[in-house]
Amino acid sequence: MLPDFRCNCPFTSALDILGDKWMLVIVKQIMVEGKETFKEFTESDEAIATNILSSKLKLLEEAGIVLKTQRPNNKKTNLYLLTDQGLALAPLLVELASWSDSYLRGLHPGMANGAELELLRKDKAAFAEHLAKVYREKRGLAPVIEP
Repeated sequence: MLPDFRCNCPFTSALDILGDKWMLVIVKQIMVEGKETFKEFTESDEAIATNILSSKLKLLEEAGIVLKTQRPNNKKTNLYLLTDQGLALAPLLVELASWSDSYLRGLHPGMANGAELELLRKDKAAFAEHLAKVYREKRGLAPVIEP
């Protein structure tokens, strides 16, 4: 069930959907880590409880960010895939990662540091486009055509 929006502010409205600590983690898991099934989410390092995961996936689906479908060769397994609306969150994820890299590394020195982070540091927009492109290619989706 979608939340009641607190006010008419676009920023606050976005946070009413995405401001929970799990929502963007789940989107990141789908987009960056390639997770698609409930089992894959439960086995992640973030260790989300199954009841919370169920409710967050349902909310993401109701908000049009995630599409719940079934694996073609196994109707028992649900897949959670990003919609175009979900893929449009790539720049937001990149900005959060960039901010974290810049301002939280001192608090969390064990934070990941590798080639992808170097690309993010060099060109955030290109990195966000790369994330969405790789996801689209993996899922066999048509590329976004810019006008």
